[in-house]
Amino acid sequence: MGMWIGRNRKARVTYGFDEIALVPGEVTINPNEVDTSFEIPRPHGAAPIKLKIPIIASAMDGVTDVRFCIEMGKLGGLGVINLEGIQTRYENPREVLDEIVKADKANVTELIQKLYLAPIKEELISRRIKELKDAGVLAAVSSIPQKADRYGAIAQEAGADVFVVQSTVSTVRHVSTEYKSLDLAGFCKNMKAPVIIGNAVTYNVVLELMQHGVSGVLIGVGPGAACTSRGVLGLGVPQVTATVDSAAARDAYHKKTGRYVPIITDGGMSKGGDVCKALAAGSDAVMVGSAFARAEEAPGRGNHWGMATPHANLPRGTRVQVGVTGSVKQILFGPATVDDGSQNLVGAIATCMGNVGAATIREFQETEIIIAPSIKSEGKLFQMVQSVGMGTK
Repeated sequence: MGMWIGRNRKARVTYGFDEIALVPGEVTINPNEVDTSFEIPRPHGAAPIKLKIPIIASAMDGVTDVRFCIEMGKLGGLGVINLEGIQTRYENPREVLDEIVKADKANVTELIQKLYLAPIKEELISRRIKELKDAGVLAAVSSIPQKADRYGAIAQEAGADVFVVQSTVSTVRHVSTEYKSLDLAGFCKNMKAPVIIGNAVTYNVVLELMQHGVSGVLIGVGPGAACTSRGVLGLGVPQVTATVDSAAARDAYHKKTGRYVPIITDGGMSKGGDVCKALAAGSDAVMVGSAFARAEEAPGRGNHWGMATPHANLPRGTRVQVGVTGSVKQILFGPATVDDGSQNLVGAIATCMGNVGAATIREFQETEIIIAPSIKSEGKLFQMVQSVGMGTK
């Protein structure tokens, strides 16, 4: 498997969203009659969390806050609040967000690093979760592995419904002499809420994470619109290949244990077609950032920056301006007022499922995929020249 890249060294050929296409089915289904729901298994035999749509909003400060997550929850999805972000460091996060939004391009990374030096106020963790619960929506929060034990306990006490442990690269066997590594199996066992962990991109790592009791795995290293890990570190696997490999691990684990652990493709999807390809490649749901950063309710007001941007010595994110195009409801369900596929994501999923003949997400995962690097440019000369539709960057 793979191709020679030089003497004694082979490399695999891998694929991203722009290099594949989905093949229409022999049977088609009315899009209004497909099931786009997604389940997150709860631990200890409890009933799973069921979401109407397979879309989660990323735990990024330019994307999610309490207001955004409430709207997302009411629409049938899930938004995640970053417990190490602006929302838990400042009593009035809006003032801080204003600073970031208005900062000069040349100084914004340094400013973000400075603003994220403020200590996390643990009482704000409980407050943000309570605000979500009081609104009647699911409360999902995230932290890095090193803080998961402490913040997980606080979040659990406050009634969090989902806890996400997220880092650039997640493994069970993390080696460090400077700090204590997270005991993932013990953490999952002690948490009443489902634990989703990320990010991973390889078969063996995903399989090992599932064996330690997680309720979901985030897939993707470096594809996010505001992430610069691939340039800074040279690290990552294109999302289609990463998803296919991870889905194989999920299926092997399910066959062996009878326990189905969903995988969630995270990053690199700003348009409906990308989301459809991720699900068809084997994902159970997707996590999206930049598409929601364009929502009227997003705290970044048309700006988006990666979680690793504040790193004191090696930032692996940047602030990008994505603009504001409509409400969260428009981005999820339309009506679309833009022609680039960045609105009505759920409509795109349902329509694609209908056209390939898939009644459920599980059936969608069986869609025939072809390698088609010219799929976006074939016959689209006028769109590309005029920067409209599929020619929009």
